[in-house]
Amino acid sequence: MSKKYRLIASATMGLESVVKDECKDLGFENIETFNGRVEFDGDEKDIVEANLHLRCADRVFIKMGEFKALTFDNLFENIKRLPWENIISIDGEFPISWVSSVKCKLFSKSDIQKIVKKAIVERLKVAYQTERLIETGAHYRVKIQAHNDIFLVMIDTSGEGLHKRGYRNLINEAPLKETMAAALVLLSRWKGGDRPLLDPMCGTGTIAIEAAMIARNVAPGVNRNFASEKWDIIPENLWIDLRDEAFSREDYDKEVKIYASDIDSETVEVAKLNAIRAGVEEEIEFKCMNFLELETMAEKGCIVSNPPYGDRLLDEDAVERLYGLMGDIFQMRFPKWSYYIITSYENFEKVFGKKATKNRKLYNGGIKCHYYQYYGAR
Repeated sequence: MSKKYRLIASATMGLESVVKDECKDLGFENIETFNGRVEFDGDEKDIVEANLHLRCADRVFIKMGEFKALTFDNLFENIKRLPWENIISIDGEFPISWVSSVKCKLFSKSDIQKIVKKAIVERLKVAYQTERLIETGAHYRVKIQAHNDIFLVMIDTSGEGLHKRGYRNLINEAPLKETMAAALVLLSRWKGGDRPLLDPMCGTGTIAIEAAMIARNVAPGVNRNFASEKWDIIPENLWIDLRDEAFSREDYDKEVKIYASDIDSETVEVAKLNAIRAGVEEEIEFKCMNFLELETMAEKGCIVSNPPYGDRLLDEDAVERLYGLMGDIFQMRFPKWSYYIITSYENFEKVFGKKATKNRKLYNGGIKCHYYQYYGAR
């Protein structure tokens, strides 16, 4: 008999609606969106599906409870009331691994940590009728997020963040998280077919690789492990069956044309290795070249790019020069293409020489950015 849980997919600010759409596509129910997270109802199977298939979420949690607490006694009693034994096994290890407290009467993170741990221990001792909890088994990391005296209490089912797909070992100095790269592609509505996708400043290839995985319907979490694989509440064969099902849904019939280039030859070599690790090297043509040498490869297509911005690699003059040249080259050589560009540079449209059809505020690595979307010919 499967149990119902309230599940949470945490998300980078600005990507909540993208994660919500993913949850809808996966058939999850009672979906609600909040700042930095999407909540939905699900059972053990949905915990597995969410971890294997969500491309843009950061982690998947089980929501244990949400309550107001103004005193440590309050906090202790509320935590103790929650049915921890329904999830944590008798030998489970349950660190209070993450605490945040904003605008709360209870602000000491270390005190919150101690009280929460003590309350869970008390509850489990009674539930398992034992004097001692050995904590040598599976990991159940507890996360506490408190805001305006409201405490949100969760257990992490993912372990390492979902952006860790397993294909990227070597990182250059300004990486784009895999989850963000996937979101940029999903927001561009590119899905493969006869329209090519181009990233002319590809760095270690993350946008191109995520695009190839989207076009081929490769589940992003299929080649990695998750904390909840060791949990008693999820049958082991469920992970095996749902992984097999994910493999069987991969699509190798559709035409996929992806071009990725960068001026730095070492970076391009790293990108090629990453693509091989991700199993999508056939889909992407990598080149070491200056973007000034770009030539169009089709009448219509899609450019998705994360060019260098001021805060990370170039000074302001260099950024303006680069973006001005980008505007000229894209509009002259790719006149009917769509362009999607993420940058933290506030004057981007002015320097690029064209107002975006649409733009969207996103946070990349904590930096406020805009995703400028230019729609090409239909």
